[in-house]
Amino acid sequence: MQVLIIDDHTLFRVGLQGLLERRGITVSVVGNGEDGVRLAWENPPDVVLLDLRMPGENGIAVLQRLREAGFRQPVAMLTTSTDERDLVSSLRCGAKGYLLKDMDPDTLVAALHEIIAGQTVVTPELTKVLARVVQRGGPDRHRSPTLLEDLTPRELEILRHLAEGESNKIIARRLGICDGTVKLHVKAILRKLGLSSRVEAAVLAAQRGLDLKP
Repeated sequence: MQVLIIDDHTLFRVGLQGLLERRGITVSVVGNGEDGVRLAWENPPDVVLLDLRMPGENGIAVLQRLREAGFRQPVAMLTTSTDERDLVSSLRCGAKGYLLKDMDPDTLVAALHEIIAGQTVVTPELTKVLARVVQRGGPDRHRSPTLLEDLTPRELEILRHLAEGESNKIIARRLGICDGTVKLHVKAILRKLGLSSRVEAAVLAAQRGLDLKP
């Protein structure tokens, strides 16, 4: 995996570079959007990690420049902001991930693999925020309301927990089953609902009014 980090905080980007390189990941780092855009085109990475708050040209503006110019590699925002507006703006501008800087390094690496595989990944803490945004926008009329009827009782139970932004480990602990079983159920849920990520599943659950309590 090759990652490009665009972040104006020297200590953070150097520290993250070291963490990722110790996990066998090739990393390039730059401190501003202008250099980041240039390097992204000169040596396209598998994924770009883009800071949201930067002096001068902020992360959203950099993301827009890349997308408008036809840059197709996935870009994930890596930020401290939990503001709903930042989350929505990032996704609307084409970000494939919205990740927080206090994530565990291994969780971050796992998220990067999912993003490269084509999924949209939002840090679990913000899944509820995203669901609220979708709910305010009204239901998705292009989806059949009968989709959830294809799920088994156990899959519906797990979907409720996904809507709460819980990880596979937490779900497994709550339900008294192993992580691998949860993973298999999540795959089945995504397949039956025609979705590509657990974030989409969580949003659909919110749209359909699934509460944590059956």
